[in-house]
Order: sequence, then structure tokens, then C-alpha cells
Amino acid sequence: MQLKKVHPRALKDNPDRSRRTKSTPQADALLLATIKLIGILQPPVVVPKQGGGNGHVIEFGHRRVKQAIAAGLDEIEVLEVEASDDHGAMRSMIENLAQEPINPVDQWRDMERLAVLGWTEEAIAAALGLALRRVRQLRLLGSVLLAILDHVAKGDMPNEQQLRIIAAAPVGDQKEVWKKYKPSKNDPKVTWWNVSNALTKTRMYAKHASFDDELARAYGIEWVNDLFGPADEDGRYTIDVEAYLGAQQEWMTNHLSKRGIIAEINSWGEPVLPPKAACVYGKVGKSDRVAMYLDRDGTVQSVAYRMPAPKTAQGNGASPCDGAAETQGRPDVTRRGIGMIGDFRTDALHEALRRAPITDDTLLTLLVLALAGRNISIASETSDDVYGFARMDRHAVRLIGQDGKLGFDEKTLQQAARGALIEVLSCRQNRSDSGLVARIAGGAVGADVFLPNMGTVEFLSCLSRPVLDGSCKDTSVLPRLRVKETRAALVAHFAGGRFVHPSALFAPDAAALANWLAKHEAIPEN
Repeated sequence: MQLKKVHPRALKDNPDRSRRTKSTPQADALLLATIKLIGILQPPVVVPKQGGGNGHVIEFGHRRVKQAIAAGLDEIEVLEVEASDDHGAMRSMIENLAQEPINPVDQWRDMERLAVLGWTEEAIAAALGLALRRVRQLRLLGSVLLAILDHVAKGDMPNEQQLRIIAAAPVGDQKEVWKKYKPSKNDPKVTWWNVSNALTKTRMYAKHASFDDELARAYGIEWVNDLFGPADEDGRYTIDVEAYLGAQQEWMTNHLSKRGIIAEINSWGEPVLPPKAACVYGKVGKSDRVAMYLDRDGTVQSVAYRMPAPKTAQGNGASPCDGAAETQGRPDVTRRGIGMIGDFRTDALHEALRRAPITDDTLLTLLVLALAGRNISIASETSDDVYGFARMDRHAVRLIGQDGKLGFDEKTLQQAARGALIEVLSCRQNRSDSGLVARIAGGAVGADVFLPNMGTVEFLSCLSRPVLDGSCKDTSVLPRLRVKETRAALVAHFAGGRFVHPSALFAPDAAALANWLAKHEAIPEN
């Protein structure tokens, strides 16, 4: 390395220099004024011309040499160095980064240029103090179609999302789209939304795949790493949607339960279940079935559903009414007489219920019997009846002896009463909803402790952003910028614990309870 004095016009430009984008006229004018006033403060770096001779090639300092010529200088000082294996590519880039901020497009191109000259991505990252992932991102941007890069270098820059889409697309696709949307004399600006939209491909991510690497190879799926996605997530994806969905379908077929089905989805993204099937969101029973389906992201989802029991045949030999046998000729009691007996019995039963002494166990038994009455229609979620009505008889018969009188022990009564209450009480948002009384009953028996962990993606996706952020209170989770990230953090936090949203607790709203009590105020018995 030595300092020499040479005529600026004797120096040759390096055709493979780092900075290719022209500097602004303002920056050139400022540099020219400085050179005229005090000269060149930092000598340009040159290397001997290859092939012999006394000439020199500028390694970096092209702008200083150019403005020295413009200032009319006959001689300037230069620093002569030995030529490097990469033709000074790394030194040139570092120099330009230290001087006037380099154009982003030049920086992208330099990354690819260094790689072509033999620099590994790890070595580039170490030399420039950049993260390895950032180097790979810049290399990807530098591989964009040359015509697009030249236009972007002029200052017409797409936004970050559009730039990512363009960089991820194959160069052949970029070329075809650029032919259609490239700028013209009448319209020198590019509508980048059109360009990025034309290059957008549906992505199927590896993190949503249920199939393994062996099945991926069988379907010819090649994963591409999303360099611009979150660094702490599996960003691999494929745009071969058909192969991805085929592998998912085969995985579902191999893992389908005995009576399960593979369902399609409707226009709302919901699974299409068999006719009359009802989704099961609570505990799955032995007779329930499971349907697998692919959501709009290509992720395998499953839903439990319940089919109604088959309709039983009706007998033809039933009597027209209880206690009345059909005989030839006139019956022992006419239909009008049977109606009168019914009135007498009802009045007597009601009077006995008001005045006769009844033990607590008998009173509870009679309540179960009443629920099994023919005049009671209870829409039950647990029923296997084809119309969804509760069959309370199966609970009542456990409390009747062979002689037709009450006959039970305390354990049987408890089981029958619990079964009857399970049939009747429901908080489901359908026709089986018992209303406020089910909420009060749940609070009385401490049902809150039996609520499941609601810290799941399925439930948390039903919450608004303010409510979701509020769910982070009293946890180590902080609300994220993106709702999806906040939800994922909460799911991970509650994976080994239990989260119950306050709105799911059984205690009814105070205003709703007061209104219900006032509306149905008890009327004193006569």
C-alpha cells in the first residue's frame, strides 16, 4: 500500500463497482464545492491495471475522481493497494456504506455479487455485521428481474409486502408480468399492486401440514423457506397446492376413525355434515362420530357430530286411552265418564300435593315422575329421540316397584334425579336452552370448576381484540402488535393450565336476574 500522485483523467473506472445508482445533483454539487475549497480529504483507492502497464483502476472513490476532474485539478493523491481475489468487492461495499448511504438496490445487488465471487453467506454476515437471515433476504431481493431493479433504483419503490411477493416469485413469472405492467412515457410510475397481485401465489405452509416428510416426497412437494416471515416460526411453504392437499387428504384417510367421514366445506369454510347431524362442542359420547376436513388454510380440522336415533315403528294394537278396554258393544265407562274421572283425579291429586304430608325423598321422586309425564315436552341436547325430545320415562321407571308403588333406595333416587336434571337443564344456544334457571342451577352445584380450558385457538378466535388483550391480565403474556400473535402466545401459556373467560361463568348477570325475578314473582297459594 502506497500513496501516489496521479492525473485524475489517467484513472480508469471499475466496470464492476459496487455503487451503480447515480448520486443526486445536490450531493455532487456539495462534493465539488468541498474539493475546490480544501481538496480531496480521503484519497481514492486504486489498484494496478491488470496485464501490466502503469495505469490504475479505481476501486472506490469514483465520485471524488469525477468531481476532481470537474474542479480542474491536474493532480490528486491516490492510495494504491494490491488487487484482491474478489476484485475489491467487499472493500468497495464497506467503503460505500461508510460514505454517502448506498442505494438499497445497489446493496441488494452487491450481496449477490459477493456470493458469485466466492463469499459465503456466513462470511458476508460476519464482515458486514449483519444477521445471516438478513443476508439471505438481501440476496433474494438482489435476484429480482434486472429491469425491475433498475426502475426501483430510480426511486419508484413498492411497499414492503409487495416487494416480498415480487422477490419470492420465479424470475420467469416476473418477466412476463413486467411486460404487462412496466412503465411507459405517458405513465412513468408503476402500479405495484397490479404487479404483486399478478405474482401472488397461494401458499401452503409446512407448519399446517399433518403429513410427514416421506409423504411429502411421495407427492413431490419441495418446501421453500419464507425469509421474510417470523424468524421463530417454521416458514417453509409450497405453491404446489394440488400436491399439498392431496397429501393432506391421504393423511386423513389413513387416520380416519372407524365411523368417521371426510367432509367438504361450504362457502363459509364450515364442514358439510350429513343431514340431521348436530355438532358436539362438549364431551364426545361413545355413539358420536368425527368428521375430518380441510379448512381454507389447508389445515386438517375435525369436528364431532351426533346423528339422531332411527325412528321406531309404531304398534297397531295400542288402546285409545289408559284404563279403557275396548269391548264389544257399550263400554263399562263412556268416553264422557272417563273425562269426568280425569277431572276428579286431577283435583284430588292437586289437593293432596298441597295438604298431605310428603317426605323430602318422596317429593323428589314425584318431581322426577312429573318430568316423565306425557304432557311434558323437553327439548334435550342429550336425547337420542329422533325429534330431540327427552325420554324421562327411563329415569322414572327406576323408582317404581313391581306392584306399581314407589320403591327405591337413596342411591337409586339420587341417580334418577341427577339423570333427569341432566336431560332437562341446558345452556346450549339452541332450542334446548333452559334459560336463566340453568345458569342458577350451575352456580348452585359449583359447575364453574368443571368448565374446560378455553385457552384454545378455536375459542380465543371468537374474542374481540380488546377482550383478547384483556385476557393477558395476570399472565406473563404481553399483547402483541398482531392479534394472531397474541392469540398464539395465550394458547402456549395456557397449554399446561386452564383459562376460563369470565363471561362463561354460571353466575347470571345481576340486571337479567332482577328482571327475571320481577317478571315471575311468586304468587301466594290460596
